[in-house]
Amino acid sequence: MTSATQPAIGSYLAEVRTGLPLAREMACQLIECSDDQLPYLLATASALKERFKPTVITYSRKVFLPLTNLCRDYCGYCTFRRDATDPGAHTMTPDEVLATVQTGEKLGCTEALFSLGDKPELVFPEMRKTLKRLGYNSTLQYLEAMCQLVLKESTLLPHPNPGLMSTEWLRRLSAVSASMGLMLETTSTALLSAGAAHENAPDKVPAKRLHTIEEAGKLNIPFTTGLLIGIGETPAERVDTLLAIRELHRRYGHIQEVIVQNFRVKPDIPMRDWPEPSRGEMLRCVAVARLLIPEANIQAPPNLSAPYYDDLLDAGINDWGGVSPLTPDFINPEKPWPHLEQLRSRTEAKGFQLRQRLPVYPEFIPAAMAQGGLLAEKLKASADGVGYARRAA
Repeated sequence: MTSATQPAIGSYLAEVRTGLPLAREMACQLIECSDDQLPYLLATASALKERFKPTVITYSRKVFLPLTNLCRDYCGYCTFRRDATDPGAHTMTPDEVLATVQTGEKLGCTEALFSLGDKPELVFPEMRKTLKRLGYNSTLQYLEAMCQLVLKESTLLPHPNPGLMSTEWLRRLSAVSASMGLMLETTSTALLSAGAAHENAPDKVPAKRLHTIEEAGKLNIPFTTGLLIGIGETPAERVDTLLAIRELHRRYGHIQEVIVQNFRVKPDIPMRDWPEPSRGEMLRCVAVARLLIPEANIQAPPNLSAPYYDDLLDAGINDWGGVSPLTPDFINPEKPWPHLEQLRSRTEAKGFQLRQRLPVYPEFIPAAMAQGGLLAEKLKASADGVGYARRAA
């Protein structure tokens, strides 16, 4: 994009600020805009963020519960997953879950984030034996029981990320979870081909993930999704992923959060020689996400963009995601969470107020409350008058 187009782009972005929808063609141009164009893009994204949720940036104080790291998918960028015979393979016991949750409770956490491999019992007889010993038939059934345990024995609210789910399992887990999540990651089917990031990952077929997200919409489940950038997709495919999320949200209104997550290199992954997305790529993608879905909560993990993570505030995010004072990021263990006081100071330095939210965003609490029962009771006890965490930091 040349400097000669700068006034035209600036004029178009001024119209976007007034409510003009961002078309795909222009989104594809903006996500690859020149450095000269970037300030125009960021200013527009910031203005739309302030119109959506002025002055406030949120985060969720959580404990990270890696319920099992056994997984049948082999993604080229993942160090979390294990085979059953690998060193470090582990499935948490109920006692381990409860001990972590109760320690997090003392530190003011309100979210119990469950991350786990996708249906490991389908390929690992060792997992089937573990489940049988624990008294369950499937990983999802065990997850359901652990969500119930958290609700019953603590003040924390579960948020599970269990991979692909049937409509029945979405319904069952939503009864014991404040919100749920599944990263779409990308709509690019090219990443399923030989040598690509998802070659050996049967649960990463985009159509399957879109189906799960859509079924959650039909059930009105507050749902988190997002994209993972830098794993082999093109900039235009990032736009297409955001457009797919936008379409589902416009149809069902259930997407409570869109995460823009950047690939980070690790020494022991097949993609260890892959280039990481640059700071500029992250800023452009976050800003285009805000322009495409101005009414969405846009999140980017601060630990994956250190040391420049506060620059993401200029691109239109309104949330930092889950940050733990207790547990590491088990997906990216080499990238520690920022200290909460540092997160606060850097957020305030940009002119924003940092507020602690629950795993479900304030505007989605009524949908979660509709489940009734113990979940509704715990939500009511945890939320303040406007829907933020009552035990706010």
